[in-house]
Amino acid sequence: MARTYAANLFVAILGFAGGLGVGSALVALLIVLDLIPRLAQIAYAYRKSIWFETAVVSGAVFWSFADFLEFRFWLPKWLTLPLIGTFDGIFVGMLGAALTEVMNVLPILAKRLRLSNYLVSLVYAMVLGKVTGSLFDWLVFQWMDDGS
Repeated sequence: MARTYAANLFVAILGFAGGLGVGSALVALLIVLDLIPRLAQIAYAYRKSIWFETAVVSGAVFWSFADFLEFRFWLPKWLTLPLIGTFDGIFVGMLGAALTEVMNVLPILAKRLRLSNYLVSLVYAMVLGKVTGSLFDWLVFQWMDDGS
């Protein structure tokens, strides 16, 4: 009986430590990439940056509880797939844009390849390539594995 309590206590401490580590890594990533202040700057919403911060924290807390408590949402696929795909795409796109901006990849790439005059076209090509690849993966490859 005491062994069961010790095992449960160990698992609880291990889970808490893991969550603390992952949460700290996410916060460090957001701070290093300067994602929230940059988003407020792009949206011209300096005074409302608390809303962006609250949205990130609330989303993390809500979905952590949803995963922990195994929430089930029974919505039709035609509604959920485009909605989830859109939000996932926004998240990945913003994270990728933040990484690109922090590392100054585009200006360096444009200068090295002598494409400075075509920087807008380069960005559009990258966006269209990302969207096309994502749609192809989502609409073709995802449905190919459906029979397994």
